[in-house]
Amino acid sequence: MNLRLAPQQSGFISLASLGAVIVAATGLVATAICTPVTARERSGLEFTSRSLVGGYLSGRFAKSQHDIAGAAAFYGSALAHDPDNEVLVEQAFLMELSAGDHERTALLAGMLIQLQPQHRLARMFLGLEAYKKGDFDAAERNLTTASSGPIGELTAALLRAWLKVAEKNYSAALELLDKPKQADWAQFYLRYHRGLIADIAGLKSAARSAYKRVFRQDSRTLRTTIAYARHAAHAGDRKLARSILREYDRRSSTDPHPLSAELMDEVESKKPVALLINDPTNGMAEVLYGLGEALTTDGGVSIGIIYLQMSLYLSPRQPLALAALAQAYETMRNYGQAIATYDRIAKGTPLQDAVDIRKALNLNLQDQPDEAKKLLETVADRAPNDLAPLDALGNIMRARKRYDDAIHYYTRALKIIGKPEKRHWTFYYSRGTCYERTKQWDKAEADLKKALKLSPDQPLALNYLGYSWIDQGRNLREGLKLIKKAVSLKPDDGYIVDSLGWAYYRLGRYSDAVGQLERAVELRPDDPVLNDHLGDALWRVGREREARFQWAQALSLNPEPAEVTKIKKKLADGLAEAGDGKVRRTRSQASANDARRIKRVENAPKAVR
Repeated sequence: MNLRLAPQQSGFISLASLGAVIVAATGLVATAICTPVTARERSGLEFTSRSLVGGYLSGRFAKSQHDIAGAAAFYGSALAHDPDNEVLVEQAFLMELSAGDHERTALLAGMLIQLQPQHRLARMFLGLEAYKKGDFDAAERNLTTASSGPIGELTAALLRAWLKVAEKNYSAALELLDKPKQADWAQFYLRYHRGLIADIAGLKSAARSAYKRVFRQDSRTLRTTIAYARHAAHAGDRKLARSILREYDRRSSTDPHPLSAELMDEVESKKPVALLINDPTNGMAEVLYGLGEALTTDGGVSIGIIYLQMSLYLSPRQPLALAALAQAYETMRNYGQAIATYDRIAKGTPLQDAVDIRKALNLNLQDQPDEAKKLLETVADRAPNDLAPLDALGNIMRARKRYDDAIHYYTRALKIIGKPEKRHWTFYYSRGTCYERTKQWDKAEADLKKALKLSPDQPLALNYLGYSWIDQGRNLREGLKLIKKAVSLKPDDGYIVDSLGWAYYRLGRYSDAVGQLERAVELRPDDPVLNDHLGDALWRVGREREARFQWAQALSLNPEPAEVTKIKKKLADGLAEAGDGKVRRTRSQASANDARRIKRVENAPKAVR
């Protein structure tokens, strides 16, 4: 529930093994779609095939490229040639479900259970369809059949409990959630939904007990925090509601979440506060959203998308499910689909700024930096005291090597901050790297020192300042000390290990350099700069054949154009003598490391939910 612009904890609860459990239980990898029509209008391409094999192979290729719409169309073309093919029907169903085409999903689910009567996801979807039609008996039969395996048992139990709520049978609903042998991560969901259902049933004491246990288990999960605080305020205990929200904010690593801030205002206003979930349809949607969101943030993106699409089948405008689905598309690098999904979220909610920031980051990843900049500046104008859009603007401009623009935005952010706290070290670090790249070293050094004063154990800042000193021939002992500390904090970061090796090289300690640079290449064998550095160090210790091998390797890894000529010359002539003043001086590897990191926009701000 805490979907962030930078990787944070899982939204519901840490489910590092849940994706593996689900995949093992289902035997499915749902990353393509199918439809038995010969052409689709999902995009401007014509998805048709004159053969079964052609459609199938094209579908597999589209699937490997995370092109859900294309895979759906090609699998559909194949299925048109062989409509009774069990494999194609299953892939068709999974992919239509992943794409959110509910009409096609329902048809294919019916076909699939004729071939595989126990198919868990087909039965689950048919159960949801029957519920929406008001056929509770059919819903119960299908959901009960979908109870195979650990995740199937949990999901079906939660959905069936909400089905009992729809029948006003609250005692049966709560009984379905009494599963003491379930694992801790499953108990988290069972207790959470016990609280939601008890609230609807008017069982305030039972609801309070369930919420309290959930909050004690994890007080950093936004959705359960909001549910607990709403329960307390709805019951008249606004003091408890405030304490719950304050505890969540205290444990959060960012500014107060817009939804928790909105609820705090609601609690303080003395107006009636509604429960988070008020009806069984939204309760079922909550089940599927919670599991889907957790899966997408813990590595089970494909199956997570299926759960999120089923949640949206029940509640099409649920903003957090849409946001989770958009981030799943981002994980698949389907940035256009992510933007389209963000656009489905209602305008004017407390999430608006965070949604627009995410859209801008996706625009940048589509090589539309000016469009991203325009959108972010709109957000900054709309929220003049918000650091998030300025941070995003700075990061994008820095990654694009538009350093003066980046400095402007970081400086604006620091003016808003006023008195900086530990968590603000990134602004000084980021601005400092931009000052260094624009040859304003005095300002760069001041910012990097300030970053380390705020947060002394940041490997990036330690590495950047330490290497910059060594590269300039200043503060050599202190610089090496900083880089060694950075390596001790992140010993498996190939770029930082490379900095230590290259620092030894700059100091003429070639044997020491070789050891570190070999380790760096082991960690990052596909980086041309690291291979180039190792080649230089090997040459200096007389291992000339190995040096040429590393330079050839660097050349094969697509180095920057400016480096190609230099590497070719070294392959032909080797290196000049170290003491003749002609030693090649490359740009600071710390800067290179930083460029790689900010290109992925790792320092993105603020939460979507």
